[in-house]
This record gives sequence, C-alpha cells and structure tokens, in this order.
Amino acid sequence: MPDIILPHDLPTALDGRDGLKLLSLDCFDTLLWRDCHAPKDLFGTLPNTTVTQRQWAEQRARAGAELRHGREEVTIAEIYRELLPNGSADDRNAAIRHELDAEAAHCFAFGPTVKLMQAAKHRGMQVIIVSDTYLDADRLRDLIATAAGEEVASLIDRIFCSSAYGKPKSMGLYGEVLKALNVRPQTILHIGDNFRADVTGVSPFGVHTLHLKQFDQDTEQRLRLESAVNAMLHPVQTGLAATHQPHRATLSAVEPTIQDPAEAFGFATLGPVLHGYDRWLAAEAAELAARNGGKIHHVFLMRDGYLPQLVHQASGGDAGHAVEISRFTATAASFVDGEAVERYIQIEEESEPRVVAKQLLLAPAEIDTVLGKSPSGKGAYAALARAVRTPARLRRITNASAAFADRLIAHVRRTVDPAPGDTLMLVDLGYNGSVQNDIEPLLRERLGVHVAGRYLLLREQFRAGLDKKGFIGHDQYDGSTLEALCTNVAVLEQLCTVAQGSVVDYQPDGTPIRKGNSIKARQSALRERIQAGCVRFSRSQASMTIRRAAPHEAQMWRRAAAAVLGRLMYLPMAQELAVLREFEHDVNLGVDDTVALFDHAIAHRGLRRRGLFYMKGADRMYLPAELHGEGLALKLSLLTHKRFGLGLKHADFVDRTLSLPVIVADGRDVSTSTVNATPTHDGYYLAAIPVGDCRLSIGLQFGKLFDWVQVESAVFVPASHFGDKRGPGSEEVDGLPSLDGMEQTAPHLFRCADASAFMMVPPPPRRDDRQMLLAVTFRPIAPRQAPPAAAAHTLAHASGVSA
Repeated sequence: MPDIILPHDLPTALDGRDGLKLLSLDCFDTLLWRDCHAPKDLFGTLPNTTVTQRQWAEQRARAGAELRHGREEVTIAEIYRELLPNGSADDRNAAIRHELDAEAAHCFAFGPTVKLMQAAKHRGMQVIIVSDTYLDADRLRDLIATAAGEEVASLIDRIFCSSAYGKPKSMGLYGEVLKALNVRPQTILHIGDNFRADVTGVSPFGVHTLHLKQFDQDTEQRLRLESAVNAMLHPVQTGLAATHQPHRATLSAVEPTIQDPAEAFGFATLGPVLHGYDRWLAAEAAELAARNGGKIHHVFLMRDGYLPQLVHQASGGDAGHAVEISRFTATAASFVDGEAVERYIQIEEESEPRVVAKQLLLAPAEIDTVLGKSPSGKGAYAALARAVRTPARLRRITNASAAFADRLIAHVRRTVDPAPGDTLMLVDLGYNGSVQNDIEPLLRERLGVHVAGRYLLLREQFRAGLDKKGFIGHDQYDGSTLEALCTNVAVLEQLCTVAQGSVVDYQPDGTPIRKGNSIKARQSALRERIQAGCVRFSRSQASMTIRRAAPHEAQMWRRAAAAVLGRLMYLPMAQELAVLREFEHDVNLGVDDTVALFDHAIAHRGLRRRGLFYMKGADRMYLPAELHGEGLALKLSLLTHKRFGLGLKHADFVDRTLSLPVIVADGRDVSTSTVNATPTHDGYYLAAIPVGDCRLSIGLQFGKLFDWVQVESAVFVPASHFGDKRGPGSEEVDGLPSLDGMEQTAPHLFRCADASAFMMVPPPPRRDDRQMLLAVTFRPIAPRQAPPAAAAHTLAHASGVSA
C-alpha cells in the first residue's frame, strides 16, 4: 500500500526523512490548483470556441500523435492545429495565448505545497516539477509565475514536461528525468495527486513517492454535486468558466482536520457562502463611501445577521453593529397613517387574524373583543378588518405605532449613533428586504442618513425602488432561479441566527425587549458549533491560495456561493442531514410557533400516497431534505421544476395508468366499474374513487389483477381537499375494509386466492353532505397468471395456428 499524504501534512512531509536531496512535485492539483471543478471547465473562457470543440481537438491531436509518431503526449501547438485547421500561425498563437491567460486567471499556488517547497529550500534541497502537460517547460514556468508570482516560481530549479518527451509519467517519463538529473533515485521524494501517474509511474524507478489525497469520497461527491447544480443555475456563457469553486483548496487543507460533524458542516458548506458574501459587502461598502460620503456603518440585522457579523469580524473587518429589528418591530413602527394600516390589512388577508391583530398593536383585551365570537378563517379576518377601519381604533393604532417608532429610533441611536449624512448599510440574509421597506423612511427622516440594504439573497416581491442589492440577486439571476434558492431559505436562517428570542419591543431608552426563545438549548449549542466552522473557513481561506490576482473574484465567489446554496437546499448530504435532524424553525413574527425543518417518515408516506406532489400541502420548512434516500432523480426533478419555473401539473408526470375493477354498492344496488390508478412513487399506485356523501361502499377487485398485492392505505378524504395545498393527512378518515378471498400474510401484504377476491371498504359515518373520495394506495407484487389452457389458446391465436 503506497504512502498517502493529506494536504494539511504537506508542510511537514520532509520531517523524519533523512538522506533526501531533491523534492519532486507534480504541477497541476499539487502545486498549481484551479478555482473551477475540472480542467475542461476553463475552456468555456476561450473566445469563439466551445468546451467540446477544445476537447475534440485534443483527442484528435493525441490520436494523430500516437498513430504517426508513436507518442503518448502532444503539445499545445498540435492541439490548436486541430482546433484551427484553416487558421494562420498568428491565429493559432493568439488562441494559445488566450488559453494560457485563462489558466493564469484561474490558477493559484496551493499554500501547503508552497510551504513544503520553502522547507525543502531551507534544507538545501533542489525542487523540481515533473508534469504531464501539453505545455513546454518555459510556458509552464511562465504560467506559475503569472498565476502565483515570481516568488513561488523562483523556488523551482527545473521543470520537466511530458510534452517534451512524448510520454507521461505512467509510461516512463521519470526515467528521462533521472537521466537528466544524474541523482540517485533513493534521494528523491516525489509527490503528486494522480495515483497512476505519480505513484505507479514513478516508484518503480526507486524514487520515494507520496500520493497526495486531495479529498475524501464525501467531499468529492459534494463538490461534484455543487458542479452539477452550478450547471443548472448558470447557463453557459461565452468567456466564463463553466464552474467556479474557489473554496476547493481550503476544504482540502482544513476539512480533514475537523472531527466534529457540526463544525465540518459549517466549514464546508456555510463557510464558502458567507465568506463570499462578506467579500462582496466590503466592495459594496467602498462603493457606497465613494458615492455618499460620510461613514459607512455595517448594520447587521439580528437575529439572522448574527453569523454574517461573526464572519465579517473574522475576516478583519470592524465589529459592525448588531441592531435588533425584527419583521414584527419594523412593521409595528410603520403604521404612520390609515393608508399604511389599510395596505397592511390587504397584504395579510390570508394570515391568522389574531397574529395580524397583535401586529397592529391592539391590546389583548381588545383582540378578544373583536375576534372572541367571530368565526375562524375569512369571517374572522373580515370582522377584524371592519373593526380596524373605525376612526377611533385607527387613531389608537397610528398613535401606538408612532410611540413604537420612537423606541425603535432610540434603539438605533443607542447601538449605532450615526451622524447625519452617514450610510446605514443593512446586512441581512434577505430575501425580500421587508424590514428595509418598513423602516427606511423612518431612518432617513429621523436620523438624516442614507439607507442601503445589502442582502445575501434578494428576491423582491415588488419593486420597492429603494437602494437594495443582493449578493445573489436580480442583477445576476432571473426570477425562477431566485425563487428556487429562496424556497428553502429557512434552513439558512436557522443556521445563521443567534440563540436569543426575537425582539418584540423596546424600552424607552432603546433596550430590546425579547420574547422567550422557543428553540431548544441543544439546538442552540449545535448551531454554535456549525457557526464556529463557518468562521474557521473565513479565517483559513487567505492562507490557502497564493495568487497574483483574480480578475473575476466577485463573479467567482457569487457563482460558487449560489451553487453551494442550491446544492444544500436540494441535494443535501447524509452527514449534513444528520446534523440538522433535530432542528426546528421559529417564524419570527412575535409568536411562539415553531415548525420542523423536515420529517423523513411523513415524506415517505406522502410520496407513496400522493407522489412528489405531497409537498404541496406540507408544513415543514426544508422539504427537499425529506427526499434523501429516495434517489437523485427525484431531487433533480424538484430542482429542475423550481429552477426553470416549469408549469407542469400532476397529469404531466403520469405516463401510464392501471385500470382497477371495482364494485360500487349503495345498500340497494350493486354495479361494477373501473377506475384509473396513477403511479405515485416506488412502484405504488393511487386510485381515487368517488363515494358521494358517504353513501357508497367500494369493493376493490384486486383478485382480477393480482395474486399478491400490497395495500399501503385506504382512506376517505373530502373531494374538495384532494390534491389541494392541504395535502395528504388533511381531514382523512381511515377506511375499515373487510376481505373476501384475500388473506393478509404480513402488514399491508395480501394474497388473492383467485380472480374473484376483493376488499370491501364501507363508507365512514356521514357527517354532512360533503362529497368524499376513497383514496387507495397499493403496489402490485405478483400479477395474476392466466390459466394454462387460456394461455395456450392466446399463443395459438397470436401465431395464426388453429387450435
């Protein structure tokens, strides 16, 4: 078994190895790393050339070199002769220059490898590069110097490239290297990331080798899934790399050293997102300072701004200001007149009346007076709307809101104390900027400041016309993409928040008054470990990449963050879900409601009974997590549907049906019919059979179709609810079937004795005249076999042979 070295151990790779005189390194993915997922992704930056065209050219060049010259390697000039067969020498040279420039823009030196090279030089050792590449030695050295700087390039004594010898390391290149060096192989240590090239191809020459293991299998898969999500979020654009993964090096160097799964999750997933966001915030602050003058105050809106503030501090920024303004307090301070109250009533028409009444600052006794005897639902909301519109009550609301606004301003003065002309840069996860919508006029008028909202995600529901931007927002992404990324934003909110109750009011001096924290202490401790991992990523990132410049840095981190978020929200990993299993989400509206993030058991049942559309009525906050274990195809279907805003309905997913014979009995008459059963998931079918107002019994003639059948459920549900947003489980009544010719042999598993076997399901007790459906979910196990004689007759008839 060859020795393996992990990236974080590279700086000490020479320790305990006496007698070494020369350090030999592979180049790409050992010294030089790229900030994209795969080398071919850079070909997207080439002008007037597609990725596949560049790949085909290299394939043809390699095939030609082997056929004509018996060489296993080619030069970049040979590749471009195939790519531009009718181009001039100047055309090809210019195209090669474009590719080399793209490599330089996307390459960087890996920090731990550079430390190893410096350690080797300190010991008086030579350092060489041995690379399988179509570049020559001069071009490779220039690339290293351009990408990482001359200080790194100067550490290298010699460079050997496979293109110069016509064979790669796996085919004996290192023999040529030893001839040129005239050094005993036992005094050389070679390190590279490709096992076949850097171990199998080198160790037979007597050279000491170490296989650099960049990532473990889980990290490789996570990066692969991020690359796939990136392809869905970012259409191919000429001049851009196909993927951006600037976090690869930091994950490789640090993640294996983290033993706590929660910290590792925060490091590998939240780290790249929040780090990229913070770099963007720094650029935005500089732009605001140039435009507005005055001081720029980073105002982190609590509670969800807590982790962005920690990352900002870890990256060397100022402390910023933790300002506690919730949606509840921002809205409470915004009822400046009757028009504002009326607008709020209209917007919240579908909300719970008591929550709306509390938001309007009505006293508990007054809420009981208005809603105490009113019916629930729309009747109660209509009663509340009528009561609020009375002049006396309207005055009480606007007066209470004005006093609330005074207390909120006192809180901002106490926390930030801005001078007139300063800018308050509101920092929050987003995603509509509702707090800014409500308080910006108040802050401008009372404090004389500029207000700018800078959000991680921005997907405005209406164009507010305020100074708002999103790191991932409307300037870069279409509405469907933003909707897809914001749909499951609750998981991000829970990971970024602070372990304290949401602010519901302020003391006259601006001290926050918080409601009790309904989230468990265990969840808070877990979240703190996740957040520690995120902060650790930000502190680690700078030392892992040594590069002269990244001209595409803002775009690079934005696209990477979007891919990481999209992957977390739709393709979460098993180890991430293990960390998040106990999380709940509190809705932060001045009430104590919490909602589970996801529930695998409910999802499994919902998929069988309704298919993927069970999600339509689910009340959890992280539904794609529930699909773990159901296969990648289902999760990709959901992501595709959301990302592209596909207007597909349930019928579009049904490409086959099963005709189930049934008996319909009403106590006097009996008839037979068939119903179409449609596929749901995992081989199950759903048959929805009308039973009127609970007057019909239904016999399910499974024996006509099956010898064995699995019946998941038989429930009655109001026809008006079937398939609507309430989903399975809403007002369901379990059926109580009886069996005729069917034998239950295990839970849900039945054997049908013959073709006449059936399951009779009587209706539940009638409560009113609502129309009901019997929803039966079943899975065929063994189809009924035709009798031998009938089968022979059928075969003879099909063959045209007389019986």
